[in-house]
Amino acid sequence: MCGIAGLALRHGMVPDPAILAALAAALGHRGPDGAGQHVAENVGIAQTRLAIIDLVTGDQPLFAGPLALVANGEVYNYVELRAEHMLPCTTGSDCEPPLHLYRRDGVAGYAQAMRGMYAVALHDRAARRLVLTRDPFGIKPLYLAEIEGGIAFASEPQALIAAGLVQPRVRREARDELLQMQFTTGAETIFEGIRRLLPGETVVIADGAIVERHRRAALPAGGPGIISEQDALTRLDAALEDSVRVHQRSDVPYGLFLSGGIDSGVVLAMMARLNTQPVRAFTAAFDVPGAADERAAAEAAALAAGAKHTTLTISEAEVWRHLPQIVATMDDPAADYAIIPTWFLARRAVQEVKVVLSGEGGDELFAGYGRYRSAMRPWWLGGRQPRAAGAFDHVPDVLREAPRLWRDGIAAAEASSATPGRTRLQAAQAADIADWLPNDLLTKLDRCLMAHAVEGRTPFLDRGIAEAAFRLPDGLKLRDGMGKWILRKWLEKNL
Repeated sequence: MCGIAGLALRHGMVPDPAILAALAAALGHRGPDGAGQHVAENVGIAQTRLAIIDLVTGDQPLFAGPLALVANGEVYNYVELRAEHMLPCTTGSDCEPPLHLYRRDGVAGYAQAMRGMYAVALHDRAARRLVLTRDPFGIKPLYLAEIEGGIAFASEPQALIAAGLVQPRVRREARDELLQMQFTTGAETIFEGIRRLLPGETVVIADGAIVERHRRAALPAGGPGIISEQDALTRLDAALEDSVRVHQRSDVPYGLFLSGGIDSGVVLAMMARLNTQPVRAFTAAFDVPGAADERAAAEAAALAAGAKHTTLTISEAEVWRHLPQIVATMDDPAADYAIIPTWFLARRAVQEVKVVLSGEGGDELFAGYGRYRSAMRPWWLGGRQPRAAGAFDHVPDVLREAPRLWRDGIAAAEASSATPGRTRLQAAQAADIADWLPNDLLTKLDRCLMAHAVEGRTPFLDRGIAEAAFRLPDGLKLRDGMGKWILRKWLEKNL
């Protein structure tokens, strides 16, 4: 995992080295192990590297003929891509296969075979274009800004601001979304002039402007399939084993964030199956009376799996001391209280590991949230639309002016997620996967871990898991008033 940034200007213009240096400096915390730049004609790209795979020959930019590439993230199936497609790779980097896939399949096809979390910038000098691509779940971030003379991009909005390319002016619509929902939606960020590359999106920039857009879906199409409970468990087991195995590919030590809940428990059980050495597991707790405390559940799970378990107890004084620093990491803001333990866990984990697996995505793919159960009930039985009310609807007269139109973004996601054949449950899951997941949970994970130069990996957010989970019958996700029913059954057998 790294930081990437760059400039794609109109023909005849030359990227300013000082601006590229400022972008790279602002992303230095994401990649303390090295840095590289490539400037050719009207395009300049830069990377700061966190070395995880191919520690010797994996420095970026990577080159193949007229192509240059920088990337943030991991292409987990790089071993299979090399073998299956006989790619002429000259390094051991997981990010080199995309170069050769692009040469063979072009813009529209090169990312189709990639499995992982990634934000890629690829300069094609022969075609005089820059190609930017983001993974389908939006695990890795990428932001764009239209500037005088062209387009700038970076892994974090603060880098665009620090380089003087954009002024930090807040968009009122996004502010209202943030107040009401604790995150913001869609391509527009809270800053005027800074946009997100959407999950699964590829854009082509030529002569300083976007000239093509392509989109790769994260979820399979269609409604629930017909499958028995036993067959679903067998299929799920195979998908989990395959996903966790490739998510463990690393040339540096790795571990797990263990909450004591179902999702991280599933990842723990599978890691224990696949590893000969005890899994390093890290759990956070607060020493404040009345705070939720999952230490006992996490300790029991770690003991059952034979893990090497570390519990970090966070004091109130520590939270207040570091809170400004923690909030500052969330430059694309989300008001998620889990930011606090995640930041402290990353600070502790980096003492032993450089990669951490976590359970993000389990609730969305297997229907763990209470709002999904509510969405399935008719209104006369207490059913309600997810996020029908905002946070400040419950505390009137606090704000000078009530937020307006704050639900437009999430309503658009809900409408586009309700495709033919999908159940109400699937539509609610898909809406969360489109916005809540990348713009809250994954932003939290990315920023809090990158603040300490730790790579975060999410085995549930894998195309194999999505294919095994999303089209399950609703009754294998929700049953007896509980979500994630099939995961509970798997965990019952395996931990």
